[in-house]
Parts: sequence; C-alpha cells; structure tokens
Amino acid sequence: MALMPKRVKYRKEQRRVRPRKATKGNYVAYGDYGLQSLEGAWVKGTQLEAGRIAAMHFVKREGKLFIRVFPDKPISKKPLETRMGTGKAEVDYWAARVKPGTILFEMAGVPERTAKMALLRVAMKMPVKTRFVGRRVRV
Repeated sequence: MALMPKRVKYRKEQRRVRPRKATKGNYVAYGDYGLQSLEGAWVKGTQLEAGRIAAMHFVKREGKLFIRVFPDKPISKKPLETRMGTGKAEVDYWAARVKPGTILFEMAGVPERTAKMALLRVAMKMPVKTRFVGRRVRV
C-alpha cells in the first residue's frame, strides 16, 4: 500500500513549486550508503513503495533500508473530459516534495557493491535523476 499521512489539517493544498537546493536531509544520516536526488520533483507514494520493494527483493531482506522522504502533499486532479469550474478536484495521490540534493533512500548492513546494485534498481523507479553516495567521514 502506498504511503500517505494518517490525518492532515487541510485536505487540499495549492500546487506551489519552490526551485531551491535542499539544505536539510542532504547527507547520509542513518545508513552507510544513500541515493541522492539531482533534480527537484514530486515523488508519488507509489513510486517510493515500488523502490522499497525493488531494493528489499534484491537484497533478500538483508540489511536495513531507510526511506528519508514522506509523501505528505495532496495532489488533486480533475477527471478527463470534465468542464472547468465546479471547484477544486479530489485528491488523486500523495507526493513527497524532493529538492535537488535530498537523500531519498539509505541502506545499512550490506556491502557497498550490493548497496550500489540495490539502489540502482531503486533509481530506475524514481522520476528524478539520482546518484549513489556514501557516508561522509567526520574529522
């Protein structure tokens, strides 16, 4: 089942796009390796779930997978061949706001080669260009 919030303060939101680079969530925090977004987009909850399934199927439930974004933005869409007017449409799907630099997924407990192959499969499911990154060593 796709990710979605249990409850929200307002059912519908304005679309609003803010083309900025990520300042939060732009480094590997929980795992050893991560998948970083290189462009901004709305990532659907179903796409995140497809990525999760692809990664866990590849590593055969070894290690740990962290999903760093959550789809909390309601996206509404009017049905096809509907006349304009009559108010805002119902919520079609839930999306996560992803800015360039945001870490989408992280993996821990698997070798680098395995993590790279698993996150490559996740990248195929994402609507944005991504890159494989490792944890930065603090001095």
